Amino acid sequence: MIKLQKKGCHNINLVTPTHYVPNIVSAIQKAIPLGLRIPLVYNTRGYEKQETLQLLDGTIDIYLPECKYMDSEQAGKYSAEAYNYPHHAKLALKEMYRQVGDLKLDSGGIAARGLIVRHLVLPNRIAGTEEFLKFVAENLSKTTYINIM
Repeated sequence: MIKLQKKGCHNINLVTPTHYVPNIVSAIQKAIPLGLRIPLVYNTRGYEKQETLQLLDGTIDIYLPECKYMDSEQAGKYSAEAYNYPHHAKLALKEMYRQVGDLKLDSGGIAARGLIVRHLVLPNRIAGTEEFLKFVAENLSKTTYINIM
């Protein structure tokens, strides 16, 4: 991570990192005293347990979750019977927002800290986009950054 920072990287993007969380926390705790200063991005599908996210509290700068479905029946039908996906995704989004808040940019306009939520719009209202937007506005912030895909 320090080598990437020295090469000019703007952040460390941890993609689908859930199963490595204990190792990530350990590595970051070692890298900070060595001068790690660039933001750490937790790039996830959003199907996260509260316990996992709480291990990351104070460690992650930017959360970049995906939110696929707002309806458990649709989630179960289209994602390997993950009927509890909406429940866990909503709790995860709330916890991520609690930890990092709204997106903040540095002086160069690059993301420094906060939450950016990706949402895939699917045909026939499968994703529940209207419900997703309402959830974000009512439970996170009306200024939450959303990437509609």
